[in-house]
Amino acid sequence: MELQQLHREENDIVAGFAESRIGGRPENQDSYGAMYTNRGFLVTVCDGMGGGPGGKTASSIAVNEILAGICEAAADETVANVIIKAVRRANMAIIEAGNENPELKGMGSTATVLLISKESAHVAHVGDSRVYQFRGKRKIFRTYDHSMVFDLVKQKVITEEQARLSAQSNVITRALGMKPDVEVEVHELPYKKGDRFILCSDGIHGTMPEPEFIKMATMSGSIGTITDNIATTVDNMGHTNGGGHDNLTIAIVETNSNSKLKAKMTKKARIIILVLAIICVLSIFLNIFQAVSCSNPKPIQDSITVTNDSINKKIDNLYSQPAQDVVNPKQNPKQK
Repeated sequence: MELQQLHREENDIVAGFAESRIGGRPENQDSYGAMYTNRGFLVTVCDGMGGGPGGKTASSIAVNEILAGICEAAADETVANVIIKAVRRANMAIIEAGNENPELKGMGSTATVLLISKESAHVAHVGDSRVYQFRGKRKIFRTYDHSMVFDLVKQKVITEEQARLSAQSNVITRALGMKPDVEVEVHELPYKKGDRFILCSDGIHGTMPEPEFIKMATMSGSIGTITDNIATTVDNMGHTNGGGHDNLTIAIVETNSNSKLKAKMTKKARIIILVLAIICVLSIFLNIFQAVSCSNPKPIQDSITVTNDSINKKIDNLYSQPAQDVVNPKQNPKQK
């Protein structure tokens, strides 16, 4: 599928592009969709699983049901609940389709969802397709795969790079179509003008170490060009390594303004501010003490003068007494 623009020209919230390729497989089982809703700009990327037509059918159902579920949601529901219900609706639709058609039995799909409004960005996912948020050259946020190897990463048994290279990297622990009750992970995120959100299947993020992916994703320039460059690079890598590589789908959305929701201060930032505040208070007290000391200096010369005057006065008093009262310690008193 060729590069596709996801936004209308008059929209002032985001600009977006997406591209999906078959890779080295006989069929592209990835699907994506985007649209404007009364809750904001919506993008979803889903990676299908299952033999025969199952994978493509599952991802297509997931995309269509997620879009419809969010558009048809009641206006008084929270955004997080709307997304969760839409993803669960897609889950049940996949299960029901499998029950109705034996050829589709056991099919499933991952799901990633991005819903951006002027208030904030909501991100949801199930499975090992990912959502990233970049600011400048930095990664601000990333979902964690619901997979066997990433459970080991969370336990600090293996590194993320070891997980990426593992032969078990495609074994996921959560997906649409697996069971009626699916747990949907949802995050509400603030964003700034120029932030980039990337939704991608594992055919994209699983092909290279994450630092390399971040470098490509945060390059300056048109996001349409960047989207196409990433897809082309990944596809070429697959063909160079003998073909047979996975389907690859990527959607990039760039924000054109700041969200109303502001980022919460991290624990580290709070500690730094507290330390700086203590230093500032101590500095103020020290400056006040020095100012008071300088405005009321203790004259050292005056202190010396006062001391000398006191001694001289005592001496004068001593010699002004009557002679008979004065005893010379060198003379013995007269014996009677």
